[in-house]
Amino acid sequence: MEIELKDPDIRRLKDMRGVLMDDFAIDSDPEKELYYMYRGVRSENGLRYDITVIPPCLIGDEYVKTKGHFHCDNKGEIYIVIKGEALFLFQKGTEEVEDVYAVKAEAGESVIIPAGYGHVTINPGNETLELANWVSPECVSDYKSIMDRKGACYYYSTKGWIKNDNYKNVPEIRFEEPLKQVPQDLDFLK
Repeated sequence: MEIELKDPDIRRLKDMRGVLMDDFAIDSDPEKELYYMYRGVRSENGLRYDITVIPPCLIGDEYVKTKGHFHCDNKGEIYIVIKGEALFLFQKGTEEVEDVYAVKAEAGESVIIPAGYGHVTINPGNETLELANWVSPECVSDYKSIMDRKGACYYYSTKGWIKNDNYKNVPEIRFEEPLKQVPQDLDFLK
């Protein structure tokens, strides 16, 4: 099914102030477009389908990423990589982190964002990353918890994973495998 994408929400470099490893990198080009969010591309079975497009880019030494958020209503979400390669970072806890893990996923693979976990998507590659996601239309995003700590509990850079010292008790990052296909029944997202 061909979907026509129009009128994206655009996240610019200046919009990332407060979540980057190096906020000084913003000054180089604050209006630079980092990624594009196409919300409500379609609806099905009480869920909203979105598409996010993240061109490759370095912000200082850090790979381009989404701003990151928690879900206020404790709902889950599922992401499907359409094109490119993604690193998904998941963390449980906003000040003291109970759990943190990453998943590397390629085209055709998917990840489930568990209820209660904040998440950030990173494009570590040299090609544009295209993602789709299914989420409840009632799901409300909390960006403030991530911004209050100057980003997620880890940054991903040309030097690898770097712990964000603005959190207490950040565990070592663990790595999980992506799903090889999208579950047939997505009612658990409602």
